[in-house]
Amino acid sequence: MARLDPEVMIRQAGRLAGDLDEMTGPVGRTAAALVSAADWGAADSVHLVGDGDSYYAAVSAELAFRSLAGVDCAATPALGFLEYEAPWLGSRSGGGRRLVVGVSASGFTPRVVEALARAGRQGAATLAVTGVPDSPLARAADHTLPVRLAGGEPSPGIRTYQASLLALLLLAVRLGEARRHHTRDDRDAMEGEIAALRDGVARTVAGLGDACGRVAELVGDGPVVVMVGSGPALGTAQYGAAKLIEGAGVFARGQDLEEWNHVERFAGPYDMPLFVLAPPGRSHARAVEVAARATELGRRVIAVAHPRDTAVVRHAAAVLPVAAHSREEFSPLLHHLFAGVLACRTGQRLGRAPFSTGLV
Repeated sequence: MARLDPEVMIRQAGRLAGDLDEMTGPVGRTAAALVSAADWGAADSVHLVGDGDSYYAAVSAELAFRSLAGVDCAATPALGFLEYEAPWLGSRSGGGRRLVVGVSASGFTPRVVEALARAGRQGAATLAVTGVPDSPLARAADHTLPVRLAGGEPSPGIRTYQASLLALLLLAVRLGEARRHHTRDDRDAMEGEIAALRDGVARTVAGLGDACGRVAELVGDGPVVVMVGSGPALGTAQYGAAKLIEGAGVFARGQDLEEWNHVERFAGPYDMPLFVLAPPGRSHARAVEVAARATELGRRVIAVAHPRDTAVVRHAAAVLPVAAHSREEFSPLLHHLFAGVLACRTGQRLGRAPFSTGLV
């Protein structure tokens, strides 16, 4: 692969608002047609399967399936599903059908393809979420929810991540309607909420440039970075860590808030950067407590939060501002935006290009 310019990540981030605007309606309608044609309203459990960014999008979407669709939902890395869940799909008790959703932007991720094929042999309904409708993943699935993007270029996954996440959230909303978990008016309102985030996405990206430049100084000074969040924000934390690795070669880890408190708070260096993702919702109070405790322990806390969220911001050495609010289920669409911008600015500070391995 030719050496990539880190600025590609800034260009990708700059297109996210437009992508959200262009894709929400069409992808939602396609999801509705699939749910209706395949009779997925009878499904009582959903398995979301992916690797890398696709897995992090799945983790971020779990809550939406549970709360908005009223189904049990689990996100699993592809190998874990393939070897440790799929073999027992057909033997579980209960009459409801199982839906297995394989996510891969390229459609070529080998273990995800294998996972869908095996799930189908075990009697599960299968769906591919991919940007390449004629890919091996699509051929392995019963149905495909395409998330095609125009004008792509080689880059760490930024536009593709949002596209996969958006598709999963819209699928959850439409599945909830099919299951009579909410009404058509509710569905219209929720899809309207997602579409309305376009402005918040644009304003957040616009406000991140200078802030990420300052935070890159903190990140570049340390050998390791940890990002923490719970619920949907855990997927965002894992995604943010992955972009720092891919985009700037910085070792980073995404972790659950409570798990950090149990384990990583004992790890040095004690002034390491700690990103606390604090969207409004079920784990916000714990995010505030973790930010306060981490500051007491000497960590350099970076809050990914709305600037007026003083509960968490007052414990932070720096803030990566989120310019809008949403319900917790949709918050990953706003809170992941810092990741590509920060990776770019950190890579530039360290003189590193995306996907560098250190090998000549």
